[in-house]
Amino acid sequence: MRPLRLDLAGFTVFRDETTVDFTDADFFALVGPTGSGKSTILDAICFALYGVVPRWGSSRGIASALAPSANEARVRLVFESAGSRYVATRVVRRDARGAVKTGNAGLQLMPPGFDVTRLDTGMSPDDLGDVLAGSAAEMEQAVLDAVGLPYEQFTTCVLLPQGKFADFLHAKPATRQQILVNLLGLHVYERVRDRATARAGQADAARDAVDQLLGGLADADDDALAAATERVSVLRDLSGAVTDALPDLTRAQQAVAAASARLAEVDADIDRLGRVRAPDAVAALAEAVATARTTATDAGHAVVTAEEHEEKVRAELAASGDPTTLRLLVRAHEEHDQVAADATKLASAVRAAEGEHAAATAALRSARTAAAAADDALEQARRAYQDAQTAQRAEALRTHLVAGEPCPVCEQPVDAVPPIAPGSRLAEAEAAGHAARAAADRARQVVTDSEQAVRAVERALDQARARHEHLGTRLSQLDDQLSTSPGRDALLTELTAIGRLQERLDQAGGAVRRAREAARQAQRAAAEAEQRLQAGWRDFDTCRDAVAGLRPPAADRTDLAAAWRALADWATGQLDDRRTARAAAELDLTTANEAAAGVSARIDELFDAAGEPPPGGRPTPGTGLPVEPAGYQQAAVLAVERAEGELRRIGDRVDQAAQLRQRRARHDHDAQVARALAGHLRANNFERWLLTEALDLLVQGASRILRDLSSGQYELVHDKGEFFVVDHHDAGLRRGVRTLSGGETFQASLALALALSEQLAGMSTTAASLESIVLDEGFGSLDAATLDTVAATLEGLAARGDRMVGLVTHVPALAERVPVRFEVRKDARTARVQRSGL
Repeated sequence: MRPLRLDLAGFTVFRDETTVDFTDADFFALVGPTGSGKSTILDAICFALYGVVPRWGSSRGIASALAPSANEARVRLVFESAGSRYVATRVVRRDARGAVKTGNAGLQLMPPGFDVTRLDTGMSPDDLGDVLAGSAAEMEQAVLDAVGLPYEQFTTCVLLPQGKFADFLHAKPATRQQILVNLLGLHVYERVRDRATARAGQADAARDAVDQLLGGLADADDDALAAATERVSVLRDLSGAVTDALPDLTRAQQAVAAASARLAEVDADIDRLGRVRAPDAVAALAEAVATARTTATDAGHAVVTAEEHEEKVRAELAASGDPTTLRLLVRAHEEHDQVAADATKLASAVRAAEGEHAAATAALRSARTAAAAADDALEQARRAYQDAQTAQRAEALRTHLVAGEPCPVCEQPVDAVPPIAPGSRLAEAEAAGHAARAAADRARQVVTDSEQAVRAVERALDQARARHEHLGTRLSQLDDQLSTSPGRDALLTELTAIGRLQERLDQAGGAVRRAREAARQAQRAAAEAEQRLQAGWRDFDTCRDAVAGLRPPAADRTDLAAAWRALADWATGQLDDRRTARAAAELDLTTANEAAAGVSARIDELFDAAGEPPPGGRPTPGTGLPVEPAGYQQAAVLAVERAEGELRRIGDRVDQAAQLRQRRARHDHDAQVARALAGHLRANNFERWLLTEALDLLVQGASRILRDLSSGQYELVHDKGEFFVVDHHDAGLRRGVRTLSGGETFQASLALALALSEQLAGMSTTAASLESIVLDEGFGSLDAATLDTVAATLEGLAARGDRMVGLVTHVPALAERVPVRFEVRKDARTARVQRSGL
């Protein structure tokens, strides 16, 4: 895994958006003051890939990712692994309740040659490539497939955080062995072994399947092939003999067909003649037709008579007066009497209303006079109340007057203090005012009521006068309308006479309708009788047409019964002749059938001689036609084709058996080879030998680096998976790595980490390669000489160009020797990163 670009926003100390561009940074250092955020950059790389950070532990979890007071943290890492380019993204959010959760996580495979600088143009996630993981749950496996290392091994071999630098050195042998298995890709041999085992099982199954097929080909030998060849020759001879005998069979069957046709023709004539029979009641049909015709004629005459009587009554009714006009005149007489009576009553009502109006007007004048008097009394009471108020105020002011002193109101000198007036009359004046106001209100209410009464009487009087005037006008109109009327009684007498004429007209109309209905029924009966007669003639024609080929006599079209008698007599004579002809035709058919059966039997013997069943079985002589010539020919041809097909089938089976035996030999060989390979790989010695060789190479490389770092004092060895150092300054004493001091442990861990980075590319069989190594250690515990050796070693590792080397340090002497430096600074708001160097 090789980082190319890291984007941060809201992540721990990096509150603002920050980008770290690792492009062409084969050897870089993260430098800056303590606490500025150098290690946070490595935390972000680890968090983007695995969602956890070694320094956080498990107490706070992803809550540590958020910057103080921030509600969202975003991390995006673009990296290369095994030649492919990926982008990993994680977003952490704080919800309304304060809980911190992963809001988004994903891994995408970027298109080949993708320029990471395009990320500055605001590309959407859909533009970054194929989605390999779309959630935090999917990220674990997707990152493992892309990087080749789980989280624990990534933080042991690639990104070595503070406090974890010596984990690989101090790891248990089993843990270290599993790390090497993953790094070296030794699981590929397990897959080879599994595939070899499966391949052996497949080869065994294929061989067993071939054995089953061979078991079904046991009859595929040379004897069967020779017998099939002989059978083809015999059936070809049969086909030639059948072809020679077919002309005789054809002539015999033609004679049978001719005799059968003659017999069928005679039978058909007998059947048609036997169907000629006169229907029952043919004579009664003509009599029913005549009766229906007479009834229809009589009904027509009755309709004419009823219509003439109806027209006569209608003329009498038309000569009378218009009943509608007469009824209007009668209603006008009745209305005239009612209007005259209403006018008389209304005149009395108008006079009474006029009297009421005069009384109401007088009452209104009296009420208005009383109201004016009440208003005058109210005004006098108001003036008396005002005078009482003035006197009371003056009495109140007197107590403040002193003779010879200025008045407190007008400031004029007071000559003499007025005497005290008798008791105040204000209460009496106020009570009198209230009584006067109540009397005035009552008087005004009487005036209002009187005015309403006058208006009500006036409205009633106006309505009565208008109604009386309307009745007078309507009475004049009715007098004009009835000026020429003969009188109400005469009008009613005339209307009664017209009603009687209308009843006679209705009766005459009913008679016409009944006559017409009777005429229609008679006409329908006559038409139905005619239809039955025509149907009888059609039946006759159908029967005669059926025997028209036998030349029946001509029919009398005026008498249906006579025509049927003539046809039936003729058919009886013809039946006798046809029965005699049938006996002769039946004898001819029997003779032809016997001759055809003889020819068919001769051909059947040819099939028997060849061992083939005759086509269609053996017909019984005299009971039916033998097999058609084409049937014999087809049977012979099919027999030849079946024999030739069987010959080809046996030949194919012989060839198939030979091919299957060859396949069986190949499957058997493949099974033996695959089983032998699986057996070799199944032994644990093979993997143990590989791990031992890898560990030997790793320790050799680490010893070389450790000798350089310790000026020849130490070298690294291993025994049964455990690491030891040999101290050459102490007579080659071998010590366990856990007994080393802090500085010695750092040197040994650094040597092991650098050797692992150097050796893995040559030893790994998979894409899980250490394309970068980042050391998060301060290097402050090293002396100047050791520091120089460390720097030279790291420079040499980076110079090879096959991996990225990164440092986190605050040692200026070491930082100055690194070509690319990322200076990390932090202010009160956020941390920032600036790249310097190459």
